[in-house]
Amino acid sequence: MTSSTNKLQEVYNQLGFLSALPVLNQTQLREAKRAFSELEEEFGEEYTQYSLHNVHLQYPWVRDLTQHPQIIQVVKAILGPDVILLDSRFICKYPTLKPDAQDNEGGRNDELPYVAWHQDMRYWGIAGGPVLSVWLALDDSLQENGALQLIPGSHCAGMLPHRQATRPGNMLSVNQEIPEELLQTDDAVFCPLLAGQMSIHDGLLVHASDANTSQRRHCGLVIRYIPTCAHPTQDPDRPRKFAATMLACGSDRFNNFSDKTT
Repeated sequence: MTSSTNKLQEVYNQLGFLSALPVLNQTQLREAKRAFSELEEEFGEEYTQYSLHNVHLQYPWVRDLTQHPQIIQVVKAILGPDVILLDSRFICKYPTLKPDAQDNEGGRNDELPYVAWHQDMRYWGIAGGPVLSVWLALDDSLQENGALQLIPGSHCAGMLPHRQATRPGNMLSVNQEIPEELLQTDDAVFCPLLAGQMSIHDGLLVHASDANTSQRRHCGLVIRYIPTCAHPTQDPDRPRKFAATMLACGSDRFNNFSDKTT
């Protein structure tokens, strides 16, 4: 194990995330943006905002992104050599305010799409190992266009209670949130990225993102990885299927996701 790998693990274990890690060179970024623009043209912005789910099964260029050597190198440093790709999804926050509406009644931020404070592990039905989430930025991810916010070290507190979100516009599919009175939101930090960079965070890290109040799109590919020792949990109230899993690297001696793609 190299000293750089040890340092990645040390910082990640302490903070629960790593940020501004380089992934795509300019040629790769340009090609990914071009390919994504074709999906926008085919499906429309309303669909591509949140409904491009597990399209690595359909589009080789998306699958290639989930297996990019720069991503896999970091994922292996954190999770070990044997890793499963659990899930992928494009998330886009499109400009929703007209240039002359940001300071008037028509530009109310509480009506715009945002992501409430939450923990990924609350939704994924995984036990026996951590979940690592990647945000691969196709656009610059800045405070004004809704960059990720994180509470460093919050992954050490375990699973926190979630409730139904009270503010409209929450992009989480089950519309839940962690009550802010349970959080140290004053400790939250923004996670700005340049297009082509990525951040990674632990499945228990508390995170959120504000609405896009800029005139710039905010698009990224979310990819989630787990070690092969992790397994699905059984919840009759919310049955889950993991039809898009595939071996990302190494070997799988546990076979907990027997229907995964090879």
